[in-house]
Amino acid sequence: MQALKISYKRHRFPPQIIAHVVWLYARFNLSLREVEELMLERGVDVSYETIRRWIVKFGPLIAHVLRRRQPRPGDVWHLDEVVVKIARQSYWLWRAVDQHGVVLEEILQPRRDKRAAKRLLIKLMKRWSFVPKRIISDKLRSYGAAKREVAPGLDHWSHKGLNNRAENSHLPFRKREQVMQGFRSPGSLQRFVSMQSETRNSFSVPARRRSALTIRYHRL
Repeated sequence: MQALKISYKRHRFPPQIIAHVVWLYARFNLSLREVEELMLERGVDVSYETIRRWIVKFGPLIAHVLRRRQPRPGDVWHLDEVVVKIARQSYWLWRAVDQHGVVLEEILQPRRDKRAAKRLLIKLMKRWSFVPKRIISDKLRSYGAAKREVAPGLDHWSHKGLNNRAENSHLPFRKREQVMQGFRSPGSLQRFVSMQSETRNSFSVPARRRSALTIRYHRL
């Protein structure tokens, strides 16, 4: 499959600055105006409205490129869901991470039932093209019902105490949700969490014991 090429034509600023602005917004808990101030301190005068347009246009494209570069994940998947309020309506953000804390998939869905859990499992296996050794979830019965239809022989551990890996993966999103004071639409939330997770996967050190030198090389 041909690699996606991002075109920065007809933009006054060079690609390095645009990509850096998108990275700042996706990687750290910064508002648009705070990113504007950081760039101004570096001698780049760009308005927060221009930054917003760059993020909407280039953020999903950069996330797609990062997603294509992501290596094969671990074979133990932790599944969890968290409620999100959008315009006073409740949605559920379903997330899957592997045993190293790498986010594998995120889907925003209106319900918390077997159909939603089944959709998450199917999308995970289709994206990564393999069936994991084990899935771990909380005691929500929807996971077991969906697993029996999608992969009956798959090992499934259902215990709240074993699923801290998935529950902890919600923390960066919750912090960012507070900074942004919520989301305006389901589409904007889905677009942002995909961009945020792919950026964190690329720049965050996996949750394993590593030496300081190895961590430095990983971040470089």
